[in-house]
Amino acid sequence: ELRGRPQPGAWPPASPAQKLVFNRVNGKRPPVLLQQVSAPEECYTLAHEENVRFVYEAWQQVEQQLDGSGSGDSACGPVQYVEKTPNPGLKNFVPIDLEEWWAQQFLAKIENCS
Repeated sequence: ELRGRPQPGAWPPASPAQKLVFNRVNGKRPPVLLQQVSAPEECYTLAHEENVRFVYEAWQQVEQQLDGSGSGDSACGPVQYVEKTPNPGLKNFVPIDLEEWWAQQFLAKIENCS
């Protein structure tokens, strides 16, 4: 029984809400975690840079071959896939310009270092 206590919903609307109290363990404050203001600087290994360079150069070759395939030599080289009936869910899709994105990341990194 709850004698002397108002029933839930019976409190006047002007009464302040009860405050939650959290007791500290052993009376100690919890350690304060400092949030990093800026993102940590990315460090790339030599192997990572070699992989990126390899993929970039290979893709450049594919793009050059695709551009040159317009002359009618479609027997060899890469083949570009084009859907016959486009997906209506991709009607407003805008591909990302990866080179532009990397340039923006590079410039932002330079600005953060200076």
